[in-house]
Amino acid sequence: MDCCRSGTKSLETSPNSESGGVVAVSGIPWSFVTEVEFTPMPDGPIRRIGVLSMHTSPLDQPGAGDSGGLNVYVRELAASMASKGTECDVYVRRTNPDVPELVELETGVNVIQIEAGPYGLEKGDLPAVLDLWTQGVAAYLDRRPVDAFHAHYWLSAVVGHHLKHQFDVPLAVTFHTLGRIKSIAGDSEPEDRIRAEEAVIGCADAVFASGSVEADQLTSLYGIPRDRIEILTPGVDSNLFSPGPLRSARAAIGLGDYPVLLFVGRIQALKGLDVAIGALASSKSQDAQLVVVGGLSGDEGPETLKALQQQIEINGLEDRVVFIEPQPHQALPAYYRAADICLVPSRSESFGLVALEAAACGTAVVASNVGGLRDNVVNGVTGLLVAERDQKIFAAAIDELLDKPEMRDEMGRRGAQRATLNSWDLGATNAIEVFGRLTSKELVSCA
Repeated sequence: MDCCRSGTKSLETSPNSESGGVVAVSGIPWSFVTEVEFTPMPDGPIRRIGVLSMHTSPLDQPGAGDSGGLNVYVRELAASMASKGTECDVYVRRTNPDVPELVELETGVNVIQIEAGPYGLEKGDLPAVLDLWTQGVAAYLDRRPVDAFHAHYWLSAVVGHHLKHQFDVPLAVTFHTLGRIKSIAGDSEPEDRIRAEEAVIGCADAVFASGSVEADQLTSLYGIPRDRIEILTPGVDSNLFSPGPLRSARAAIGLGDYPVLLFVGRIQALKGLDVAIGALASSKSQDAQLVVVGGLSGDEGPETLKALQQQIEINGLEDRVVFIEPQPHQALPAYYRAADICLVPSRSESFGLVALEAAACGTAVVASNVGGLRDNVVNGVTGLLVAERDQKIFAAAIDELLDKPEMRDEMGRRGAQRATLNSWDLGATNAIEVFGRLTSKELVSCA
C-alpha cells in the first residue's frame, strides 16, 4: 500500500535570520523575532491571558510523544480569543534550543519558551522541575502582566495555583485528563498527582469541562461545586474539517477500493489501538484495512508498539494494518474523508477531539462508551458507542456499519451537521465571558 508520509518534525529557517523571519516546525508556520519585546497591555476588559502549557507546546506536531488534542485545543482556542481582541501568551517548557524564546504563532498569540531542566525530560520527570518553570514564568509576568491564567493539564495547574496567589489574578483550569478517571480506566496514576489535582480544584476560580459527563465526574470524584464548573466544548475548524469525496481523498493518500478503518492518535495503551487491531481480526470483512495515523508516546511507546506488532503477526494482519507517522493538522481531513469508519476505542477521554474531527468530515464513528465520548458521539445518530472495550463487540459494530452503507452515510451526514455547532469561535466567546466574570469578583481562597 502506497501511503504518503509527511509531518516529521523539522526546523526550517528563512535566510534572513538576523532580523527575524518565518519558521515551520512540524508543518506549523509561525514568525519569530530575535529580540524579545515587552508590549503594553492592549485595551479591553480581558486584555491578555496567560496560558500555561508546561508539558507540551502548540508548536509541536500532534500525534506523537506528549502532543495530541491538547496541543490543538491550546492553539485553536488561543487563536480564536486573539481574533476577538484578547491576547494569549502561551507559556511552555523549552525542549528545543533552536526555537526562539518568543514565537508569534499568529497575531496576538505568543509562545514563550521557559528554560526548566534538560531538554529531553519525559513527562513523568517534569514534577521535579516545576519550581524552576514557575520561577521562569513569574519573571516574564513581572514584565508582561496578564488578566488571568488558563492552565492546561495538572502540571500546569500546579504552577497556575502558585502564580494565582503571587500575582493576585484568577485561575481557570482545563485538566484534559484526570488522575482518578485514568485509575478507574486501569492506568496507574501516582497519588501525588491526585493530591495535586485536589489542591488545585479547591482553589481554582473556574474549572473548564468539555461537557456534562466531565462536569459530573469533577463533581462526583473531586467534590468541586457546580457553580465553579464552566462548560467549554472544544471546537473544530469547519473551513478545514468538512465532508469531501471519498475516492479523491483515497487517491490523494494512496488508498485503494476496500473498506478503510481509521485510527488517529498516539500509540499508547490509553488510546486502545489493541482493541482496534483485535476488532479488525474479528470482523467478518476479510479485505478491510486499518490505517493508523500516529506516533509513539512516552517511555512505554516502544514496548506498546512491539506488543501491537506481535498482535498483528499472530492474527495474520501484516498486509491489513498500515502505520503512518503523525500528520500536520492540515493533512488530517484527507484521512478522515478517505475512511469508511473512524475508530476511537479509548479507555478514557475527557472529550475525544478525533471523534469530532471525523464527524466534521462526514465519517461515522465507532467509539468506546466512556467519558466525553458520550457527549461527543450521539449513539445511533452520528456513530455507535460500544459499551465494552471488547474486540468482538467492536467488530460487531464495525460490521453493522460496513453492511449498511446507507446507515453509515446518514450517520456521516448527521455528524457533519452536528459538528458545525462546535466552533472554536464560540468557545473563545464563552471563555472570554468566563474570564470577564472571574476578574470582576473575589478570588476563591484555598480550601
